[in-house]
Formats: sequence, structure tokens, C-alpha cells
Amino acid sequence: MMKRIRFVLVLTLIVAAVVAADAFGCPNCKDGVNTSDPAGLNVARGYFYSILFMLAMPFTLAGSFGAYVWREMRRQKRAEQLGAVHTQAESAAP
Repeated sequence: MMKRIRFVLVLTLIVAAVVAADAFGCPNCKDGVNTSDPAGLNVARGYFYSILFMLAMPFTLAGSFGAYVWREMRRQKRAEQLGAVHTQAESAAP
């Protein structure tokens, strides 16, 4: 059991070291792009908006799904109430 844990730990460290080398090569909006250049400024602005879009998307999807479920439940509850009212009205009629 200890050998397996040690193997997984060593493998994780090796993968992290390999991936970290690639991560250092990723451009950063402020450091990788010359912001004094108008084209570089547009690229930095594009990075900024793409990051905002990626951060907002999970919340947008979850909120849309929640609104859909709430709306369908409300619609079902109204249909049940209308059905109960019609049933009561039919049973009260002579």
C-alpha cells in the first residue's frame, strides 16, 4: 500500500513539473503584451473579456437551468390549482 502511495506521489510530482514548464510559457496580459502598442492593447483587452466570459458562463448556465425548472414548477402548480377549482366547480353544480 505504501509503495502505491509513493508511486502516485512521485508520478504526480513529475506531471506537475512537466506541466509547470509549459505554464510558464503562457502569455500574461500585462507582461506578455506591449500595452504601449495599440494592437497589443487590443489583444490585452481581448484576453480580459475572454476571461470574464469564461468565468460568467457556468453561472449563466446554472441560472438559466434554475429559472427553467422554477418556471415549469410554477406552471405545473397553476395547472393543478386550476384542475382542483374545475373539479370543485363541477361537483358543486346541481
